[in-house]
Amino acid sequence: MIYDQAFGNNKGVNIGGLHFTTPIFLAPMAGVTDRAFRLLVREQGCPLCFGEMVSAKAICHRNEKTLRMLETTAEDRPFALQLFGNEPETVAEAAKFVEATGFADIIDFNMGCPVPKIVNNGEGSALMKQPLLVEKILTTLCRAVKLPVTVKIRKGFDDEHINAVDIARIAENAGVAAIAVHGRTREQYYAGAADWDIIAAVKDALTIPVIGNGDIRSIKDMRDIFAKTKCDGIMVGRAAQGNPWLFGQLIAAFNRKPLPNAPTAAERTAIMLKHLSLLVADKGEYIGLREMRKHAAWYTKGQVGGTKFRDQINRAATLEKFVALINEQN
Repeated sequence: MIYDQAFGNNKGVNIGGLHFTTPIFLAPMAGVTDRAFRLLVREQGCPLCFGEMVSAKAICHRNEKTLRMLETTAEDRPFALQLFGNEPETVAEAAKFVEATGFADIIDFNMGCPVPKIVNNGEGSALMKQPLLVEKILTTLCRAVKLPVTVKIRKGFDDEHINAVDIARIAENAGVAAIAVHGRTREQYYAGAADWDIIAAVKDALTIPVIGNGDIRSIKDMRDIFAKTKCDGIMVGRAAQGNPWLFGQLIAAFNRKPLPNAPTAAERTAIMLKHLSLLVADKGEYIGLREMRKHAAWYTKGQVGGTKFRDQINRAATLEKFVALINEQN
């Protein structure tokens, strides 16, 4: 099916000096959107991927593990690197390092992470409660670099403090090039339904591009969020876990082209093996195998024999065993 009138007059989106004719992006997800996963999504046509969040303070300290998270390749460009922190000068210094080293094409700032250890440190979505600090951080950041700066926020911190529109206005005035809005509060984490009305409200209030995020799992969801919010683009996160093919479906529909077929068992096996290979190449066998376990669980969710496979893969300790189990599963 091709949705001929689904997306109105959407002509794509400009973020700084970058233009994306198909504004369907991979959302930043900690522990998920590393280079290996991004490359698989790129193969499905995704024009812009946001990396997993990186500590600004760790960059400033030149932490070796953190610096490895910044590395990417030509196939993974343009690339948006997401920083988190709560000290304006530290965030700016980290961004300047990223710009000088050429690691990214866009600097994204995290104000959406709900994880307790981040929130309890006054970072991530905790910043939704600190508008004056947000203004200082974003103003300092935007002045420090020439790269486009974007920000990802939530609806608010909790139901008593719904302030996405106010925070978004602060971001625009600070010089941010685009803003992504997740339609849930921090207290919701990922429970309940995403509130697309708040995305629409932010869109109505701003002149810079607004990217909608939350509960986009299908072509229908994509069509509905564009129609309801008039957002300039969308950002897909958890629905792509174990399903990079979703981007091929969404992008084809957006561009009014025939939809690709669902992956065959052989294609699913090939992608899992490629994902495993990329993880091991980037992180070594020990870490790569352990990180592949969660991806393998996502790839096989709802598949016949999936429960047994996941039990076996969680106990496998060698690359050869992983490969054999993946081949046996499909």
